[in-house]
Amino acid sequence: MMGGISNVWFDRYKISIDSPEHLDSVNSMCQVLTDLIKEETAAGIAKNRILLGGFSMGGAMAMHLAYRYHRDVAGVFALSSFLNENSVVYKELEAARQSLPELFQCHGQADELVFHQWGEKTCARLKGLGVTSSFHSFPNLFHELSLQELEQLRSWILKKLPEVTANAL
Repeated sequence: MMGGISNVWFDRYKISIDSPEHLDSVNSMCQVLTDLIKEETAAGIAKNRILLGGFSMGGAMAMHLAYRYHRDVAGVFALSSFLNENSVVYKELEAARQSLPELFQCHGQADELVFHQWGEKTCARLKGLGVTSSFHSFPNLFHELSLQELEQLRSWILKKLPEVTANAL
């Protein structure tokens, strides 16, 4: 932002897949979000009924949070998002011996801020580390959301979190 103030999930040295992660700010935000998850579970929401996700940095944050700290959530979605090439997420998943939340990922092929291939590479790396994942590409979509993308996300959410009837409680 050339020194300008901006609201973001965490700091980045630069928007590039080959840049190192700014782990101090990522870890700090993971703690803030973990506290929110604890509030939800204390209020009676089961972890396997929680989805973590977001757009751009929000999706990256969700991947850090789920695959490093909350591997028992229902799933993760990341829209126009990526993990840095040497992400700590990959390093931590190399030693993972438990089931991992499914990843639903979407990306515009015309995205000029977070390149489509960065999202594809992230998905492929996570899949190689045992994450069940799906990657959906959208032609002519820039760094933005589309109705088609949101409809696919909605379908995935309803599949991951089917309605719970009173009898099932």
